[in-house]
Amino acid sequence: MDRWQAMKVFVHVADGGGFAEAARRLHMSPPAVTRAISALEDQIGVRLLTRTTRSVKLTEAGRGYLEDCRRILADMADADAAAAGAHGNPSGTLSVTGSVLFGHMYVLPIMLDYLDRYPAVTGRSLFVDRLVNIVEEGIDVAVRIGHLPDSGLSAVRVGSVRRVICGAPAYFESHDVPRSPADLVHHRIIGPTGAWASPEWHFGPEGRTSVTVHPRLFCNTNEAAIAGAEQGWGLTRLLSYQVEPALAAGRLVTILDDHMEKPLPIHVVHAEGRRIAAKVRSFVDLAVDRLRANPLFRSA
Repeated sequence: MDRWQAMKVFVHVADGGGFAEAARRLHMSPPAVTRAISALEDQIGVRLLTRTTRSVKLTEAGRGYLEDCRRILADMADADAAAAGAHGNPSGTLSVTGSVLFGHMYVLPIMLDYLDRYPAVTGRSLFVDRLVNIVEEGIDVAVRIGHLPDSGLSAVRVGSVRRVICGAPAYFESHDVPRSPADLVHHRIIGPTGAWASPEWHFGPEGRTSVTVHPRLFCNTNEAAIAGAEQGWGLTRLLSYQVEPALAAGRLVTILDDHMEKPLPIHVVHAEGRRIAAKVRSFVDLAVDRLRANPLFRSA
């Protein structure tokens, strides 16, 4: 019996509290389990278990060796799973989440391309403007904007976006262009009411300057806030990618760019570590490549 198998037998004996239980779990005979433990002790040169007619207990050396065996066997299982995940064929249902507008504009096209590449996968998207607990809600991959808490999830940074304040050229034909954040109190503000909306707008690289705005119009969707700004009614603050089409077309212009906060990172996040499934690994690889190639997320 090789060393790896002998270590596996030892862990089962320790967990089951005896040779008979280990033999049952491993589908071996009790004498075979006994021989495996004896051979392992002979190889190491130390007694791992104290045997009596009524019980089997770990020696002091056995307790330390047990923890080492658990770690080594877990590492080997991780290596096997990682290799299988890297080279297996993606299949099953892949669940992906992101914020509503970012999901529609950037994640959905990646998902459609992915499903064309891997016909054995069924896709499920959850685009919502709230923080989704991907473990509790059964989500495979999330694309998140903002600084991540220490959660134990695996994350790959793919770029960044920034907050911008913008208005229509028509608005500035009848209103002065704000020169400092404090000037915003004299302007009509359109306030999105999403999960991260706040009347306190921060400015400067570290966000230490703040201005409390008092919107006269609240919109429950970013699209509505953008539409109101495009029609010249007032100013709004959103993320750069959300207003990029309107900026490129000249329907909106940004203001106070020199006063804005540092860009916010974009991450592709998943719960699995080295035991990553083929469907997750292949989607993460595609999403990372596609998002990193987008110049909009490199220049923020």
